[in-house]
Amino acid sequence: MEQYELIRSRRRTLSLEITPECRVLVRAPARLPREAIDDFVLRHADWISRHLERQRRRQLSAPPPPTPEEIASLKEKALEVLPGKVAHWSQVMGVTPAGIKITAARKRYGSCSGKNSLCFSCFLMRCPEEAVDLVVVHELCHILEKNHGPRFYALLERVLPDYRERKKLLQ
Repeated sequence: MEQYELIRSRRRTLSLEITPECRVLVRAPARLPREAIDDFVLRHADWISRHLERQRRRQLSAPPPPTPEEIASLKEKALEVLPGKVAHWSQVMGVTPAGIKITAARKRYGSCSGKNSLCFSCFLMRCPEEAVDLVVVHELCHILEKNHGPRFYALLERVLPDYRERKKLLQ
C-alpha cells in the first residue's frame, strides 16, 4: 500500500489527492476508523499509482522554475505591453477598469476584482499575442459580467468571435 498523508476534518466523505510534489493526501472525516481509511486507499491503489506516474512524468517534463531575473524581465515586459492592450480593448468594449496590477501568479493569467481592478500574471508574456489579447478581453468582460455564465461568454464572443481558438494558444 502506498504511503499517504492523512488530513482529518469535519467532512463527511473520503477523498484522494496527488500533490504536484507526488505526495498522496487522503482527506477523511474526523472519527472514521483508520482501518476504513486504509481499506479505501487499498481499493484505489490502481488510481493512485496511475496518477502518481502521471504526476512524475509531468515533473520530469516541466521546465525549471524561473529565476528572479527571468521574473523581473517578464514583469518589465508586462508593464510595457499590458497597459496599452487594456486601454485599447477598454475603448473597444466601452468599459473602464479601476486599475492594473502585474504579479508573478502561477495558477492564473488574470483576474478581475469586485471593484473592477485587473490583475495579470507576468507569465502571460510567454504566450502568443492573440492569447494575451484573449486574457485581457476576458478580464474586461468581467467588469460587465462577474461570472462565467452564458451572458459572459456571449459578450466574450461578440468582442472576440475566435476566442475558442485563441484559448488553445494559452500554455
